[in-house]
Amino acid sequence: MSSQSHDEADSGSIGVVNDYEDSLPATPALELPIVAAAQPQHQAPIISSYNHKIRPLLDVIDRLRLLMVMKEGIQLPTIVVVGDQSSGKSSVLESLAGVNLPRSQGICTRVPLIIRLQNHASPRPEVYLEYNDKIVPVEESHLATAINLATDEVAGHGKSISNTPVTLVVKKDGVPDLTMVDLPGITRVPVHGQPENIYEQIRDIIMHYITPKESIILNVLSATVDFPTCESIRMSQQVDKTGERTLAVVTKADRAPEGLLDKVTADDVNIGLGYVCVRNRVGDESQEEARKEEAKLFETNTHLSSIDKSMVGVPVLAQKLVQIQANIIAKCLPEIVKNISAKLDANVLELEKMPKALSSIAEATQALMRVIGAAKESLKKLLWRGEFDEYPDDNTKHGTARFVDMLNKFSDDLHNCEESNLSKDFLTEEIKVLEDSKRIELPNFLPHKAFLCVLQQKLERISHMPIKFAENAWDYIDDVVMSVFTRHSEMYYILKVSTRRAAHKLVQKMREQSINRVKEIVEMEKLTGYTCNPDYMTEWTKLMIQQDYFTSQVNTGPNMWQPPPRLVLQGIGETEIEHLRQHKNVLLLQQAFDLKMRMCAYWKIFKVRLVDSMALHLQYSVHNLVNNDMEEIVKELMGADGHGIERMTKESPVMAAKREKLKRSIELLKECKDSVANIMDRIAGYDY
Repeated sequence: MSSQSHDEADSGSIGVVNDYEDSLPATPALELPIVAAAQPQHQAPIISSYNHKIRPLLDVIDRLRLLMVMKEGIQLPTIVVVGDQSSGKSSVLESLAGVNLPRSQGICTRVPLIIRLQNHASPRPEVYLEYNDKIVPVEESHLATAINLATDEVAGHGKSISNTPVTLVVKKDGVPDLTMVDLPGITRVPVHGQPENIYEQIRDIIMHYITPKESIILNVLSATVDFPTCESIRMSQQVDKTGERTLAVVTKADRAPEGLLDKVTADDVNIGLGYVCVRNRVGDESQEEARKEEAKLFETNTHLSSIDKSMVGVPVLAQKLVQIQANIIAKCLPEIVKNISAKLDANVLELEKMPKALSSIAEATQALMRVIGAAKESLKKLLWRGEFDEYPDDNTKHGTARFVDMLNKFSDDLHNCEESNLSKDFLTEEIKVLEDSKRIELPNFLPHKAFLCVLQQKLERISHMPIKFAENAWDYIDDVVMSVFTRHSEMYYILKVSTRRAAHKLVQKMREQSINRVKEIVEMEKLTGYTCNPDYMTEWTKLMIQQDYFTSQVNTGPNMWQPPPRLVLQGIGETEIEHLRQHKNVLLLQQAFDLKMRMCAYWKIFKVRLVDSMALHLQYSVHNLVNNDMEEIVKELMGADGHGIERMTKESPVMAAKREKLKRSIELLKECKDSVANIMDRIAGYDY
């Protein structure tokens, strides 16, 4: 490419940058022709003669942005304009757009302003604003006022800012085909009326726009400041360390011409896409007058005339932006198409997986009976028959096996609890009970009341164990029932919620009945000690053989002067007896020993009987649940008024909103996909 001549710069035409292609990211470059014709006075000083190639690319991105595809997580190529407050951003954008934008001493851009410029053949410009879901046509002479009014409506009156954008569309003969996002100028110190965290708010908005790798950063720098001190440079360097997607435009070149050549050639701040130096419009100058003065400045000024012509002037800036925009769009389009397709497929799949809505009472009834029938069969397999084909890899659902585990643990806990420790405080409780149970009677009779008192005390101390076992068993049953009903009703959200609630209510009802039954079993055991098991007498007789040996050891021991502190009793184990030597009543010790041995023999039978009772009761309850009581769920769902099924046809607001959101997203993504496909077909023959 050849560089633009001085005469061409004076006439306001677009120069071609000879070293520009090397600065772009790797992508096929768009060949831009040289435009040498002078512009008519009614036109903006910049015109694109390759709109037939640029416009389709920009149209598809503008269309995707209008459809708000970025809300679906699809990033779009965007030229983002950033700069410190009063850096001259508005003047640069005015020069590119050929219109007057709001100006003020403080912060004048309070919302992201999306500027869509379209070269338009009509002699009458078309200008309008888009915000808050409305389109407002604007006379060009009233544009600044209209933007301020729109900003006030979006961000509120005053000086606060908002991340909700306003879009300015300028269709005008002679403007470059560009879309840019102008962001609030960076200020560190809040002025009167601004929030204290104004810097943080502006920083967050800027970082939101410049962070995506698809964004091109147009960094506006004033020639009057040191570039490394600019806050906008610091921000852009955080997200674009190599500078490969940052272009700098240096404003106010006429105010600080000395040393500007060194600043833009030294590139101390790593601007990968290069610099363009421009002159701001002064006073009441027209755009055409401003461009002529700009060309004259860079031609005649001693310090500025030595800057390469490929780095000066608004026309060169426009061309660079157009070419950068074309290349980044061409580079990103395939990825955009891929992302749109992936998001569309994911949303379609998610919608298909969503529970189906039941549209009629008949459909709801049929679905309910299918769910109840399928759940009942699954629960029979899991909790009764021990068949696990539906959950082969999830052994937590293998109910019959888990019941055995719970029963084994209950049995172990019962056999290892304090009440089953036969040697602890040997005969202490029995002696106390016998003393408390004394009455006027023959001395060689063991009172039944004493046995019953010891039994009741022991049962009271372990009564929590069978209750805890029942609670754990029903907690597990509830988990399995909920899992099974969820699995079989997953397609129908309302039915899933309703059946889960009804099934849980049934399980809780049976749980309460079961726990009450367990309490009854314990209370029955407290009423009287009884067993017809012959092992009781056999065990008691075996234990009583040791009575004389025990009595002799407690009274004297093998050596009167060194009596043993403990002895070993068969069926009891090693037992402390020192505390018993204080009792001189041999008959009381013998009765206590007899009472202890009876309790030991009986407790052994009781523990087995209690575990058996828990097992039989659990089996009986599960049998009733899976075979007889499931119909309670249907009654619960029908409701007392008989309108329960009808209520199932009404989808919950949350689920309905999610379904509608997915449908809208799918429609939007389909429209986006079609829009991209149409443009891709149109530009298929172009060389980008």
